[in-house]
Amino acid sequence: MYRDQEVCIRPIEEQDLVRLWELIYKENAPEWKKWDAPYFPHQAISFEEFNEKLAPTWIGIDDFWAIVIDDQVCGVVSYYYEDAQKRWLEVGIVLHESTCWNKGLGTRVLKLWIPHIFCELSLQRVGLTTWSGNERMIRVGEKVGMQLEGRMRKVRYYRGQYYDSIRMGILREEWEDSLLYNKL
Repeated sequence: MYRDQEVCIRPIEEQDLVRLWELIYKENAPEWKKWDAPYFPHQAISFEEFNEKLAPTWIGIDDFWAIVIDDQVCGVVSYYYEDAQKRWLEVGIVLHESTCWNKGLGTRVLKLWIPHIFCELSLQRVGLTTWSGNERMIRVGEKVGMQLEGRMRKVRYYRGQYYDSIRMGILREEWEDSLLYNKL
């Protein structure tokens, strides 16, 4: 568990499952989906199906944690590997509760999550992929020290418009340098 005042990230526990289902799978078109890869389909599922198929794989794992604000689960933070060698890692974050948006909470969450990754895993880079329509996520990446590494132009199609796929990343040495700089 990591904490920054009222923001906490921690492994998912069994008592979080109903809340996570409500946030993620209860509705066909939740508000958060407009920002989190809206070009990919999303479908509501029953709690029974969620509990049977997904929930058991979420509890207590290291790569998919709950975001808790003021003791209320409001989202998830994750990481996944892009390659079989497990050297190319990407992070994901979704604040499902719209009341949590535009308050700097995503930045604070990633400032907890990225050190966890660098301290627990032997990696040289942590990446984040988003789309040009999610300007808030791009700013979060910049605030945590990530640099723009790639822009695949007009590869995401949403509501009749093309958007770019944005790849950002921070190297271990950049993260370590930022720690030294912040301690001065």
